[in-house]
Amino acid sequence: TAHHIHIHIELFPSRNRRRFDREKPDRRRMALWQRTQQLDSAALRQINALYGPHFPIEVRHYFSHWIESQPWNQMDPDNPAHVGPAKIVVEALIGHLEAKAQELAQQGREDTFFLRFRFEEIAQHFRVLYIRDPLALVRIVRHCLTTETQLADQSEAGASGASGQLSDSALVQQQIMKAFDENSLMTQDTEVILKQLQQSQESFLIQYQEMCRLQAMVQKMQNHPDENYRKQQEPYAKKKMEMEVLLSREAESLMEKRSGLVDKFQNNLKMLNTLQHLIVDEELVKWRRAQQLAGSGGPQPGSLDILQSWCEYLAEFIWRNRQQIRQVEMLKAQLPMQRPASGLMDELTQNVASSLSALVTSTFVIEKQPPQVLKTQTKFMASVRLLVGGKLNVHMNPPEVVVNIVNEKQARDLLSNKVGDPRLESQTSGDIINNRRVMEYHQASGTLSVTFRNMQLKKIKRPDKKGAEVAVTEEKFTLLFTSRFSIGGGELFFAVRTISLPVVVVVHGNQLPNAEATILWDNFFSEPSRIPFHVPDHVPWSMASQALNARFTMSNVRELSAENLEYLSQKALHSAPPADEQNLRALSWQAFNKDPLPGRNFTFWEWFYGIMDLVRRHLLGPWQDGLILGFVT
Repeated sequence: TAHHIHIHIELFPSRNRRRFDREKPDRRRMALWQRTQQLDSAALRQINALYGPHFPIEVRHYFSHWIESQPWNQMDPDNPAHVGPAKIVVEALIGHLEAKAQELAQQGREDTFFLRFRFEEIAQHFRVLYIRDPLALVRIVRHCLTTETQLADQSEAGASGASGQLSDSALVQQQIMKAFDENSLMTQDTEVILKQLQQSQESFLIQYQEMCRLQAMVQKMQNHPDENYRKQQEPYAKKKMEMEVLLSREAESLMEKRSGLVDKFQNNLKMLNTLQHLIVDEELVKWRRAQQLAGSGGPQPGSLDILQSWCEYLAEFIWRNRQQIRQVEMLKAQLPMQRPASGLMDELTQNVASSLSALVTSTFVIEKQPPQVLKTQTKFMASVRLLVGGKLNVHMNPPEVVVNIVNEKQARDLLSNKVGDPRLESQTSGDIINNRRVMEYHQASGTLSVTFRNMQLKKIKRPDKKGAEVAVTEEKFTLLFTSRFSIGGGELFFAVRTISLPVVVVVHGNQLPNAEATILWDNFFSEPSRIPFHVPDHVPWSMASQALNARFTMSNVRELSAENLEYLSQKALHSAPPADEQNLRALSWQAFNKDPLPGRNFTFWEWFYGIMDLVRRHLLGPWQDGLILGFVT
């Protein structure tokens, strides 16, 4: 080829080795439903919450083997072209339900009488729901199986041999579920105390009204001209004084209860804030990072479903605490009592509002990223999801999402603008058609999301370089997703936004290799909390080799060997350092895809990309079979 690619062909086949690899026992090949039933109680609660009228757990249990043998993952619930295959599967499932019901009827056993009618009822229900919309069932079953798989994998990864210790992910999940259980008890406790406070205050007000009535009566009798009549006020005056003492004690008790309740609210919110930091600022950030790495060959991120369930728990507890705090404020308004710490209620109100706002705005997530090399005049897709949309009833008035493309400077300005200046959000660097859609609520999975299937970038406006030597394929843009909605019957208003991973806009296919170099460097070497879209100029070869291996594997399935990577290091670093020093050497962006290789008119990345593309197009079978050892000089 033009890039002088040399490939060493192995002279002995390795098909037998691959066959033996496939035959190694894998405990995860155990039936998924069997693995699911072995989960702990906290995980089983999440499983139980998955199932309902749209996909009853009885169906999952009695038809588990058949369900797990169907090609659910090959059918895209958002692709109308898959309606035909989905309908075949739905009709088959209904047939199994009816056949099982008939079988139980023929057996005539008393202990299966109700199960028979249950299967007949479910079959009829499925006919009504899914014959005309079979992809709806595909979405539900995929959601259930994905969540089961993720929970089972996390549980099995938790045990690390004889030590019995848990993996990091299992420990985090255990920590989160334990914290939710504790906060549930704390929130129930404050609810009980709040009801007691309300009852005590109502009793106090009744007694206060009685005391006021006595006071008026005593005053009237004291002012009466008849002395004998005035003397009759003494027992009433005595009773009034007794009630004043009693009310004074009860008022002190009420203030103590209010103060104690405020302390409990502070503890609740402190725990919720800690939990929110763990879920949103750590676990969700990890998911986003995994999504970014997957864009250039890293492992695919797990499902968002478990993260959504955690965020929904958070939203529920924050909202319940908010409602309880508001009830205390109403009680204060009915019976004002000033204490030195009375300002804490205002602080609590602000804190709970801030927590809710941070949760809502942080959980507006891009579930499916747009292509990071974006060609003009070419259709592309992306999807976003509001993780707390179902729990906060945002779907009752589903919001519209708008997509625009912005350049790197505009992205920096947006992220530095904390007040949400609408002028910044209206800035664009191009025209996207089909960029507005209303979010859809999928009741069975509880997800509020929207998929843009037919977006197209009509034109791009590139920033003024002002003398800087920046190639078109090094310019980074991003898609900005924005939406506005209210919750609580219009009580709270939110403007949310999120940006995609950086994209490089190209107009010709020959720009693709260099655009991919920019994306690979960004995806693997950027920091999660960076200013858009800063990347380092140099990276250790150990990191660079991992990135190259991941990208090669993404295209060609089989990984590069240690010998392959050693050869690549010599090629990229223009030297052959000892093996123990290779990983200590640094690879610069300049050497990666700016400067040509010695004696050549192409860069290291262009050479590497050429090999990768050649293998993908012409040598994929032999490479996957292990017949090609690698590169030779």
